[in-house]
Amino acid sequence: MPELRLYNTNGGVTEVMPRLAGAEADVQRLVEANMEALLGVRFLASEYSTGPIHAGRIDSLGIDENGAPVVVEYKRGTDPGVIHQGLFYLSWLLDHRAEFAHLVRDRLGATAAAQVLWNGPRLICVAGDFTRYDVHAIREHRRSIDLVRYRFFGRDLIGLEAVATATGRTPQGRRERHTGLAQPMRAGREGIAELAAAADEVLLGLGDGITKVQRKTYCAYQRLRNFATICPPQRTKVLVYLSLDPAEVDLGPDFTRSVKGLGHHGTGDLEVRLRTERDLERAQELFRASYAAA
Repeated sequence: MPELRLYNTNGGVTEVMPRLAGAEADVQRLVEANMEALLGVRFLASEYSTGPIHAGRIDSLGIDENGAPVVVEYKRGTDPGVIHQGLFYLSWLLDHRAEFAHLVRDRLGATAAAQVLWNGPRLICVAGDFTRYDVHAIREHRRSIDLVRYRFFGRDLIGLEAVATATGRTPQGRRERHTGLAQPMRAGREGIAELAAAADEVLLGLGDGITKVQRKTYCAYQRLRNFATICPPQRTKVLVYLSLDPAEVDLGPDFTRSVKGLGHHGTGDLEVRLRTERDLERAQELFRASYAAA
């Protein structure tokens, strides 16, 4: 991350110089040991063999918060082949769904294996850097691809930067950003449905590289990892869950609450209840904070 400079302020100000890993395996070991915290992906397997005919090894296999299969490929520095190599393995994975489901069942159980989201497989490339050609190339593919740049700082710090994200969907015109509903909200169920649609528009308008993932019980908004999920509208409210620490939020009665450790659909520890257009306007600062944190 050439633009990021890190300083140690203990006893003065000393710059902590960024560096690449000594070997690709150093990055792989660290990410695999902390994959859920770093990438929002549950780790399944390392150096996974694709068999004698395909004759390859997938650096890391995982499954993300929404149940989508994930291939992770690593490079120490800049490597023009990392995207094509990852897509090669992603293609193999799509042809071996039963094998992947068996792996998920062994590692995470039958429920997780039955909920694999095959319409949204992902490739995450973690490398020292990427070229502008890499950034352009992923936008030409019909796959969900994330380019993540890493740097080590000193002995104990690592930085990750999401350089670019391709959603794997046909590009659409950039959404106009709104601060609320264009028209006054109607009463009853129709009004709540309009409120949910307005929340969807606000979340998608927060920035580029947002992937919308539809599951049966929720809709997720993803920027490398989920930053928000919306459940189907209820009779009088819309529930939005954000990936923010509730302890760092000024909780409001009947508006926000902590669901940390509580079972609920979607992901995120902060629940936001939307009942009115005013609630949506109040929630937008929290939406932006969750997006930035992702």
